[in-house]
Amino acid sequence: MSVSVVVVRAQEPEDVAALTEVLNQPRAIWGTLQLPYTSLAGRKARWEARPTRWGDLRLVALVEGKIVGSLGLDRFEGRRSHAAAFGMAVHDDYTGRGVGSALMQAMIDQADRWLGLKRLELTVWTDNHRAIALYERFGFEREGVLEDYALRDGVFVDALAMARIRK
Repeated sequence: MSVSVVVVRAQEPEDVAALTEVLNQPRAIWGTLQLPYTSLAGRKARWEARPTRWGDLRLVALVEGKIVGSLGLDRFEGRRSHAAAFGMAVHDDYTGRGVGSALMQAMIDQADRWLGLKRLELTVWTDNHRAIALYERFGFEREGVLEDYALRDGVFVDALAMARIRK
């Protein structure tokens, strides 16, 4: 079932509390490199310490005024300024309802039409089949497996490197 209206907009400082709720969801933690039980104070400190760089993008997705997802795009510098990496999370109660697709579409539009990015990169757990399917629908291709990429719930897990190259 998809959500009737997903509004995507830039992340604002006052969104940190709602984002903390999204990112502390069990399934969101499982699918990201975030740590469980991150406090609001910790997330605010991270937000305030983050450098503002041209070409970076922080988006939130709202359903009926509630923040239910986020996406961050970080542009590389120097000889890799044509590329960026991103990560996203969706509130556990809103997965499979079009939120991820809305965030992906907004990010790709920005990357292609305003930032002129040629390459978008991501890593995703090899067992996160729903996310892999979403990325493939948006033109991302598998580039390789990163073995024992990170610790997740006490076990080292593999990640899949994927990229979308604009021709």
